[in-house]
Amino acid sequence: MTSDALWQDGWYRFARHQPSPNFGPRPAGAYIDLVVLHSISLPPGQYGGDEILALFDNRLDWDAHPYFAQIRGLQVSAHFLIRRGGELWQFVDADARAWHAGRSHWRGRDECNDDSIGIELEGLEGEHFEPAQYDTLTSLCTALAQRYPIAHVAGHEHVAPGRKQDPGPGFDWAALRQGTGWPADWFPLAVRGSAPT
Repeated sequence: MTSDALWQDGWYRFARHQPSPNFGPRPAGAYIDLVVLHSISLPPGQYGGDEILALFDNRLDWDAHPYFAQIRGLQVSAHFLIRRGGELWQFVDADARAWHAGRSHWRGRDECNDDSIGIELEGLEGEHFEPAQYDTLTSLCTALAQRYPIAHVAGHEHVAPGRKQDPGPGFDWAALRQGTGWPADWFPLAVRGSAPT
């Protein structure tokens, strides 16, 4: 399938679209070559609710759960979210800058939001992710590489070490490498040993 068949501008045709107000323009000349993987669940360890969608849409009820007091007022987004059953949501045009990585550094550059695509996996750092999520992630990464000059993939834990731990040790990097066929040097050094079989 051609890139034009997969994308309408920076919106992926096979995702459910819920535009977030939390985005901005990329810097002039931004070279979108990095995929950053995250994990998220709200409240932590609870799946399937509306809370993640509400967070990215600035409509989360901060008083609905004690945990939300810790993130009250947070304005964040990601380009994509993959639910536990593999359902794909998109919140920000992939040509635009989503607010997902925060203070970050990778491949000699600061501010990874400027030139990356942020993908959230519904899950808890350190725990496993579902086969359907890997299937969707693999398809999405393949589609991204058809549209953008992707040459790097990392976890939030790699681009913001010491500050973030997601997606964590439960994420199967070998499954992603196997599914995409991407070369080892696109991946963090710490996970390059997880070669496809």
